[in-house]
Amino acid sequence: MSSIIEKPRLSFWQIWNMSFGFFGIQFGFALQNGNASRILQTFGADVEHLSLFWLAAPITGMIIQPIIGHYSDNTWTKLGRRRPYFLTGALLAAVALVFMPNSAVLAYLFPPILVGAGLLMMMDASFNVAMEPFRALVADNLPEEQRSVGFSVQTFLIGAGAVLGSWLPYIFSEYFDVAKTAAPGQVPDNVLYSFYAGAAVLVGTLVWTVVTTKEYSPEERSRFHGEETETGERKGIWEIFTDFSNMPATMKRLGLVQFFSWFALFSMWVFTTPAIAQHIYKVIPGDTSSAQFADAANWVGILFGIYNAISAVYALCLPAIARLTSRKMAHAFSLTAGGIGLLSIYFIQDPKMLIFSMIGIGLAWGSILAMPYAILSGSIPARKMGVYMGIFNFFITFPQIVNGFFGGLMVKHLFHGQAIYAIVLAGILMILGAVSVLNVQEGRSK
Repeated sequence: MSSIIEKPRLSFWQIWNMSFGFFGIQFGFALQNGNASRILQTFGADVEHLSLFWLAAPITGMIIQPIIGHYSDNTWTKLGRRRPYFLTGALLAAVALVFMPNSAVLAYLFPPILVGAGLLMMMDASFNVAMEPFRALVADNLPEEQRSVGFSVQTFLIGAGAVLGSWLPYIFSEYFDVAKTAAPGQVPDNVLYSFYAGAAVLVGTLVWTVVTTKEYSPEERSRFHGEETETGERKGIWEIFTDFSNMPATMKRLGLVQFFSWFALFSMWVFTTPAIAQHIYKVIPGDTSSAQFADAANWVGILFGIYNAISAVYALCLPAIARLTSRKMAHAFSLTAGGIGLLSIYFIQDPKMLIFSMIGIGLAWGSILAMPYAILSGSIPARKMGVYMGIFNFFITFPQIVNGFFGGLMVKHLFHGQAIYAIVLAGILMILGAVSVLNVQEGRSK
C-alpha cells in the first residue's frame, strides 16, 4: 500500500469557485420556494392541497440523491466525477424554470395544475441532481480542518443566491414597473421574468464552477486515502442498501435533528404565503388574484430574501462559533433562534415587524445548511463520501414527505384552514431539533 499524504489546503478563492455554482442553484431554488405555492394556487390548487404538490421535492430527492452519490463515487470522466452531474442538473432545472410559470400555455394537453405539478417535479429532480455532488465535492477537495470553512462558504453563496432569487419578483414590480397582477389563471409578468432570469443565472454559475474547479483523479485520491479507497468489489447500485444499513451512529443521531428541522422548514415554505396573507393581510381564503394577495406574496419573497441574507452572513461566523464551543452547540443555538423566530410570526400584525422573525430563521437556516454536513463529513469513509451524502438526504426528504401527506390535512381539519398554526407547529419542532442535537457525538472518518 502506498503511503498516505495529506490533502493540500486550498485558498479562499479556490473554495469560492468550487461552490459558486450553488449560488445559481439556490437562486433558482428560492424562486421555486417563494413562488411555487402562488403559481399552483393561481392554477387552481386549494391551500390544504399545496403540501401534496410539494411532495415532488422530497420524493425525487430521496430517490435521486443516493443514486447520484453512488455513481459519482464510482465513475470518472474527462470532467471529473462530480462536475458532469451538477452541470446536467443545471441544464434540466433551467428548462423547468422557463416552462413552469407558463404551464397554462400547455392547457390544451393537460390541465395547467397538472402541468405545473409535473414541471415542479422535474425542477426538483434537476435541483437534486445538481446539488448532491456539491456537498461531496467540498469533502473531496478539502482537508478535514478546512471543511467547516468550505461548507460555510457554500452556505454564504446559497444565502446570497436565495436573497436575489427571493427578491427578484418584488424588484421587477416595484423598480421596473413590471405587472404584479394578472387575469385569473395567469401568472404575473414579474414572476415570469424572474423565472427566466433564474434559468440564466443557474446555467452561468454552474459553468463557472465546472471551468474553474479541479477534481482529484483516482490516482491522487489513492495517495490521500490509501489504495483501498479506489479498489475493491463493486456491487452496483444495490450497494446503496448495504451502505444504508451500515451508516455511522453519528448519521443516525443527526437523522432525528434533521427530521425536526426539515419538517419545520417544509411547513414554512409551503404555508408562509397563505398564513401571512390570511393572518396579517386579512385576505379571504381562496383569493389569489387581488392586489392584496399579490402584496402579501411579494412581501413573503422579501422576507425569504432577508432570512437568506442573514444566513449568508451568519455562515461566515459559524466556523468561529464552532471553534469556541462545538459544532453541535453552534447548531443547537441556531435552531433555537429559528424556533423563536417562527413562533413570533403568530403574535405580529404589522408586516414590517416580520423582519425581526426572519433574523432567527436566518440563523437556523445558515446552520442547517452547514453544520450537519460538517459534523457528518468527519464520520464517514472518504471512499463513500458521495453515497453517504446522498443517503443523508433521506433524513431531509422523509420529514418533508410526512409533512406533505399530513400537513395539508392538519391545516384543513385540525387548524380549520388557518395556515398560521402550521407555522407555530414549525417553531415548536425547530426547538425540539435544538434539544436533540445535543445527543449527537462527532466522529472521525476512517
